[in-house]
Amino acid sequence: MKKNIIYISVIIILIISLSISLFFNLNNKEEITLEKLPTPEVSEGLRGTFGIDKNINEETIDNYLGRSDAVYRDMRMLKDPGNYEAIGGDSYLSGFVKGFEVVPFPYLVNVSGLPEEVGSTYTGTTLFTEKNGKYTANYEESMDILEYLFPKDKIIFLMCGGGGYAGMTKNMLVTLGWDENKIYNVGGYWYYKGNNNVAVKNSYEDETTYDFWKIAYHNIDFTTLHEINNE
Repeated sequence: MKKNIIYISVIIILIISLSISLFFNLNNKEEITLEKLPTPEVSEGLRGTFGIDKNINEETIDNYLGRSDAVYRDMRMLKDPGNYEAIGGDSYLSGFVKGFEVVPFPYLVNVSGLPEEVGSTYTGTTLFTEKNGKYTANYEESMDILEYLFPKDKIIFLMCGGGGYAGMTKNMLVTLGWDENKIYNVGGYWYYKGNNNVAVKNSYEDETTYDFWKIAYHNIDFTTLHEINNE
């Protein structure tokens, strides 16, 4: 009887020890995952005109992937009407960084200020209309959709092809009330050379195909929304 009590006591002690060890390991892992981020700091030179971050960008984004306190948004269209090949880019979303979800910026608001060589992008229906720096909602649900796609309580990492759409998205969000210190423009996929590339474009002999099914894509069905008459 005494032996059984001893055995049971030892087993209970082992279980408690393992539970404590597991608890601290999980907590330590979470602390590492949620390591404090550098404050957003705009790059110098041409990259700065796009608002690309100096510290978290195409070269370093791999170090900041998979955070539970963040969302990752690629602002490109699957196929942009603009001629981005004219500036050395790609009109197709030919690949993306693992963990990023696609929200096409031209669906959010009318686009202006693109390089002359690119021409015009999508000019259809948008959630908002921008004029002289003011953003006006076109639908009753516009702000709700924006807050769903870009949660205010999360860190927001933005990317696109060259950094332009990402910069425009940050400007829009900050103007509409988001905290600029929680939003990072990490630049352009075209310049990414990290270890988390997900290829979408396939080329075989003379045939090119795109695996768009790999992409976590946020489409906006404007036909289901309630339009606001802003006239």
